Amino acid sequence: MARILVVDDEVGIRELLSEILYDEGHTVELAENAAQARAARLRARPDLVLLDIWMPDTDGVSLLKEWGSQGLLDMPVIMMSGHATIDTAVEATRIGAMDFLEKPITLQRLLKTISAGLARGRAPQSVPMPAASVGQAARDEDSDALMGSNAPGALANSTVNAGGAAELPASGNGQLGSISLDQPLREARDAFERIYFEYHLVRESHSMTRVSERTGLERTHLYRKLKQLGIESARKRST
Repeated sequence: MARILVVDDEVGIRELLSEILYDEGHTVELAENAAQARAARLRARPDLVLLDIWMPDTDGVSLLKEWGSQGLLDMPVIMMSGHATIDTAVEATRIGAMDFLEKPITLQRLLKTISAGLARGRAPQSVPMPAASVGQAARDEDSDALMGSNAPGALANSTVNAGGAAELPASGNGQLGSISLDQPLREARDAFERIYFEYHLVRESHSMTRVSERTGLERTHLYRKLKQLGIESARKRST
């Protein structure tokens, strides 16, 4: 599961990509222009960015250059366009884009490119990072753990393996808390997400605005996710 930022000025493209990525189990943040993309990038480093080239305020290639000059291009970026020339695609990859997708994008090509991007993003760095960057990377990894959960103590009972990765304890009978690890992945993930969202709903007194901020989901997608999981989004009071 990864945090993916989708930047595109076409609402239909944003909604389609978000639906596909949610179905694949990813957390998705949407931006309709460069200004929103900048704000999203500063809030938290995404695991991958899908970035449209042609946008009304600042084009994708210029935003890519800007992130590179500011040291913010530390995640895989996949450019998208239905009108870009070969020269534009080459320039984007030279600046730092990982790949280029031409619209209309086929589902198979989209998922294959994202999978490759996420795999590259998880690969060890060949160049040692400065001490300050290492500290920042550690903070980023902590914030990415458990779907980017802000839940206090979410990793309190975890152990750390030899590679430094946090591992949640599982009992010998194949249970992770109340979640059975012997069920299919999608069902286990749904069980975890149910616990995750119910926790935040209670914590934020069922304020959808605060839950949206905590979980990093837009309200529309939050409502859809809660409905999918069979969770009541509003507190029902007895009359």
